[in-house]
Amino acid sequence: MAEEKATTTQAAAPAPAAGGQRRQNQGRGGQRRDNRRDVPQEPKEFEEIVINIDRVARVVKGGRRFRFKALVVVGNHKGKVGVGVSKGADVQAAIAKATDVAKKSLITVPIANDTIPHDAEVKLSGAQVLIKPAAPGTGIIAGGVVRQVIGVTGIRNMLSKSLGSTNKVNIAYATIEALKSMVPRDQWLNAEKPAKKAKKESK
Repeated sequence: MAEEKATTTQAAAPAPAAGGQRRQNQGRGGQRRDNRRDVPQEPKEFEEIVINIDRVARVVKGGRRFRFKALVVVGNHKGKVGVGVSKGADVQAAIAKATDVAKKSLITVPIANDTIPHDAEVKLSGAQVLIKPAAPGTGIIAGGVVRQVIGVTGIRNMLSKSLGSTNKVNIAYATIEALKSMVPRDQWLNAEKPAKKAKKESK
């Protein structure tokens, strides 16, 4: 009996060592994670917002081939905004491709007093978008896709209405076309030109 007890105690002895080794490995892993947290991350110039992701199918000889289509809007909150649509084998690939397309098609929106200079209405492939300037403190009165597109431009006060089609891609591109049609206040035909004023005063 004594010999049996001795063998059992000897067999059970190495267990704490294995546990201690496991704890040491966890400590090393935790130290690596802390080091990753200490690495400073550079701030992104553009904010990326995924508006919509759809699964699309293409019929081939062997059956259906499924892919993903992503609609992404990017902006820097300083007047630059772009929209991109692209497909990929998985969601991450579709988002990455759509982001690249959006960055290549950036437009500059003239912003005056945190709002747009004038109203505009654009109809694009069934989608109709109306945008109007608003007084300070109004905020962005918009819904769905229009709000997400306007939110990354830097505009803080605006009124909008989406009419017609509810297709998110068409609404996003119609909003971009409406923003693209904005004309700065100093380029209006009835805008007073300071140079002419100076000439009149000199005479």
